[in-house]
Amino acid sequence: QVQLVESGGGSVQAGGSLRLSCAASGFPYSSNCMGWFRQAPGKEREGVAVIYTTGGSTYYTDFVKGRFTISQDNAKNTMFLQMNSLKPEDTAMYYCAARRSISCIGWTTGKSFDYWGQGTQVTVSS
Repeated sequence: QVQLVESGGGSVQAGGSLRLSCAASGFPYSSNCMGWFRQAPGKEREGVAVIYTTGGSTYYTDFVKGRFTISQDNAKNTMFLQMNSLKPEDTAMYYCAARRSISCIGWTTGKSFDYWGQGTQVTVSS
């Protein structure tokens, strides 16, 4: 059974930090494109960052560059998102997702991702 389980969300003040985790199981962790996405109420889902599980290359959307870092522990089939300098506009439900492909091309929309977690809420107050 495929599972992506997020954890680490919470409420912080602006300028604070959170670290999200995504534990993957039920499918081979290697040779995938894994990513973090978020969706705020009334807004469309948007991509945050992705990582190639083999090789570790990473890509970010502009609004998180320099503040967020995506990483992974391949031995534990777990992906992370370190979020620093959080802003109120970062408030959203954060989801991890897996694409069973060695390519992350076109990742920002979230299309072509095969598995999704249940999400973890991040709330940043001003």
